[in-house]
Amino acid sequence: MEARVGQLWDRLITRAARRDFPEAAVALGDVATGLAIFYRGLGGDIGHRLEPACPTLDDGRRGWPERLAASGRRVELGYPDDQALRLPGTIAWFSGRSLNRDLYYWLAALFAQPGDPGQEWLVDAQGRSQAVLDRLPGMRDRYRRLSLAHIALRPDPDSLHGDEAFNERAVRAALTRPGSVLSLRSTRRPPATVPLWPHPSPPVSTPDSATGMPETPAADSRPGNPAGETRRRAAERVDMPDGKGGLITVRMENIFSWSEYLKVDRSCEEDEDTGEARRTADDMQVMSVARDGRSPRTRVRFDLDLPSAEHDDHVLEGESLLPEWDYRHQRMRPDHCRLQRLLAAAADPCPLPTHLNRTARRLRAQLELLAPARQFRRGETDGQEVDLEAYLRFAGDRLVGGARGDAGLYRSLRTGQRDLACLLLADLSLSTDAWINNDARVIDVIRDSLFLFAESLAGTGDRFALYGFSSKKREHVRFHHLKGFAEPYGGAVRGRIQAIKPGYYTRMGAAIRHACSVLSATGAGSQLLILLTDGKPNDLDQYEGRYGIEDTRAAIIEARREGIRPFCVTIDEKASDYLPHLFGAGGFTVIRRPAELPGRLPGVYAQLTR
Repeated sequence: MEARVGQLWDRLITRAARRDFPEAAVALGDVATGLAIFYRGLGGDIGHRLEPACPTLDDGRRGWPERLAASGRRVELGYPDDQALRLPGTIAWFSGRSLNRDLYYWLAALFAQPGDPGQEWLVDAQGRSQAVLDRLPGMRDRYRRLSLAHIALRPDPDSLHGDEAFNERAVRAALTRPGSVLSLRSTRRPPATVPLWPHPSPPVSTPDSATGMPETPAADSRPGNPAGETRRRAAERVDMPDGKGGLITVRMENIFSWSEYLKVDRSCEEDEDTGEARRTADDMQVMSVARDGRSPRTRVRFDLDLPSAEHDDHVLEGESLLPEWDYRHQRMRPDHCRLQRLLAAAADPCPLPTHLNRTARRLRAQLELLAPARQFRRGETDGQEVDLEAYLRFAGDRLVGGARGDAGLYRSLRTGQRDLACLLLADLSLSTDAWINNDARVIDVIRDSLFLFAESLAGTGDRFALYGFSSKKREHVRFHHLKGFAEPYGGAVRGRIQAIKPGYYTRMGAAIRHACSVLSATGAGSQLLILLTDGKPNDLDQYEGRYGIEDTRAAIIEARREGIRPFCVTIDEKASDYLPHLFGAGGFTVIRRPAELPGRLPGVYAQLTR
């Protein structure tokens, strides 16, 4: 009975203390696509992703209901960092959904303006706001509605005292007339949160490359996690407790918060049904993370150990050292990556899988229409038949005494050939081991795509090559040889395609640079590089996030400078978030249904070379 009464009281006081409007909430995922286009169209950093912000502590004054309910202590505000533009995961500041949605677009426009890191927070926020209003007159009405609605929710200055009242009036004036306030007075508590402005002191996120942990945690799929929740959490690294501090030496009433870290060995339990661990994590301001060497019940296993030398593929032509672009320092790192060309050790020649025979015949017949028409080659000294026009001309010249003895009087019917070379580079990273349905994995779809692509191009007469790649840090980029340009397509090539398997990670920039060097060596007048992938660039070290994307983009720009046309074919549903930055608006295509990839890839080639 006491527990029931406590739950009812908690629910009542929590509802009374709420300052937001959950019934009018708008999630970042609901507006992310249009918001990203809007942000980049206004000049925002094209390398930024849109991701949820990390909740931070709000030190502003709270009313007695909030203090009683212990709520309102954390807030999500927008801020940019090196990797992404962090916006609130959900906005429910206002009672109308349209205003909450408008706030997302206002923040996107605000962060698209260049800021001044040397300016104080108040001056910088007003400067950005004024820049938006001057540059985009259409945003003025939207800003006026947002500022008036927010001012109506702010504390009444008459209810405050001294410098706090002065600061509140100054913030209201800055919201009404951006640029009119130069500073605030020093007070014990800062002014109430301003969701229309950037975060006054955004958290700093630094990836831990030594441990290989991602800088942005993936969504948790266990019970109790809201669908699609990708909330960021502030964390710190600490040493694991030594297990000798289990004795309680303080009174229990002195322990006030979950967020205080003590080096005390506590048992680790998982409750997959109630989600108690998740609720505890939500109550923590900063999560302290340590390695205890123990395995939880729910985990994802990856076998990342490289195979021993006797079980690995054969190494071809030694190793190659390749540069890598460091966007943070805006410089190229020479000889930064080590690439090995590999040939499958166990790849016996084989025929085309029977389930692909019918599709292969249809696609080959379609692509054979791209082959140049057969033409007579005239003026030859020997050939299949006499060239009547050349013979009549020769006979006339002989009658007047001007005939030449070396005149070519024959012609031969030969098939034309396009001055074209295409290299297909397939992503063979660990993610291709995922299942797309009950019957096939991503690697199976890629294997079938390579089979049908090779079968189709074999009928066109165009020169083509097939390679795959994966990586484990910069010292081990694996470049798998499937078919070279000078190699005929046959059972040996099909055996190598049949032998492909998921590898490690996706250091895309190094693979693209080496593929471009292979293409350039052909000397073809038209050179096409097709990248087949299922995700974005990543690796265990600092290649995760924007670093890998910017290096890949630099490699693509280098390819275009060399006269190579790069094009990406992907099955990643989120590819539209980063591929326009890498390949441009017309430089990629997304296959929404991965199972359709094998049948559609030859058609993509036909469109690119028609």
